[in-house]
Amino acid sequence: MNNSPFRRLSRRHFMSAAGSAGVGAFGVPPIFQHALAASDVNLDAAGQAAMDREGPILVVVELTGGNDGLNTVVPYGDDAYYNARPRIGIPAGDVRTIDDHFGFHPSCKGLAELYDRGELAIVHGCGYDQPSFSHFISMSYWHSAAPNSGESSGWVGRAAANLSPTPRRDYIINVDERPSQAVRNPVHPALVFDQPETFRRDGVYEQQPLFDELVGDPGASESNLSFLSRSARDARQSAMLVREAWDAYRSDVDYGINVGLAQDLRKIVALIDARMPARFYYCGYRGNSFDTHVHQVDVHARLLAYATDAIRGFVDDVERIGRADDVLMLVFTEFGRRVPENISLGTDHGTATPVFLAGAPVAGGQYGEPPSLTELDDGNLLHTTDFRRVYASAVGNWMGADPRAVLGGDFEPIPAVASA
Repeated sequence: MNNSPFRRLSRRHFMSAAGSAGVGAFGVPPIFQHALAASDVNLDAAGQAAMDREGPILVVVELTGGNDGLNTVVPYGDDAYYNARPRIGIPAGDVRTIDDHFGFHPSCKGLAELYDRGELAIVHGCGYDQPSFSHFISMSYWHSAAPNSGESSGWVGRAAANLSPTPRRDYIINVDERPSQAVRNPVHPALVFDQPETFRRDGVYEQQPLFDELVGDPGASESNLSFLSRSARDARQSAMLVREAWDAYRSDVDYGINVGLAQDLRKIVALIDARMPARFYYCGYRGNSFDTHVHQVDVHARLLAYATDAIRGFVDDVERIGRADDVLMLVFTEFGRRVPENISLGTDHGTATPVFLAGAPVAGGQYGEPPSLTELDDGNLLHTTDFRRVYASAVGNWMGADPRAVLGGDFEPIPAVASA
């Protein structure tokens, strides 16, 4: 006789117990994240086939820490810039020229190349009303796309749910150690992994015997055990597909220094090439790296080189696999920096910042009104573009979701992205 407590556990009691037992997204043990979101859904063959069709893909990259937009897209034609930054301002002769007013930081070779090819849009002055200078709070606002609201779900997750109101396996993939709030939603649990070669959706050690029982019992008659067994098998299959895609990945595309963001973007290309059903990918330059309070000049130069080389490499790599027309990248940070440099040869938390759209689907160029460097709010830029206008372009124009439903309001899309 099998005395497993699972055979006596209702779905309601399981959910309650799971909520206090583990460390996965939404407080649920990792092996059950797929199960809870898809508890009453079983994809039939037609649904799976529809899910697997190629279509538009959105890749979101966050630059954690608050990237200094003024030293990334440098207003070298404005004397106010050099007056505010006499020691850390980028010399006019060093910038990678965009026009007679703006130029890229000299380390932004990758962005400059994409811009020259017409595959990069710069959206100036992105921000929101009543800005927060806290990393955690401001990033939460960008993740939720609902500043000062307390919203806990994410804009990427809501876009996925709007496109497909019924659960689809591996519809959202988040390359990181833990899921971002941006992918949170009640329909599609994100597939979250860091290192594909060791990725297993097996849960922690204490959960392994239960996981093995579920996977090994495909004929279970109890509805609770049946749906959990099916979901556990799906989770293990997803992990296997990730490992196989990474094992098969070969590319000679130059991503610059192959660390951090470059590695994560390679993983995403591997999955796209393997025809994973994901329509949304999320990753970031981790570790609060762009928080350049002290001795910014050298540190920021390295960060920009690593990040922008990786971004250019990604765009080139999706072209290599024949998917360039299918993939749009959006790059953001939680806030910019204050206009004046600080006493430590760095910059402090600020407000408005440029957002970038990259890839073959982009109508390259500059969009939005650049903020004034003299009309400031206590040394901070006044934002000129609500960042949700960029999101509206990505989820509405590109992905085909309803931007009003996703973003909770009417935000005019930036005309840098045509319909897919």
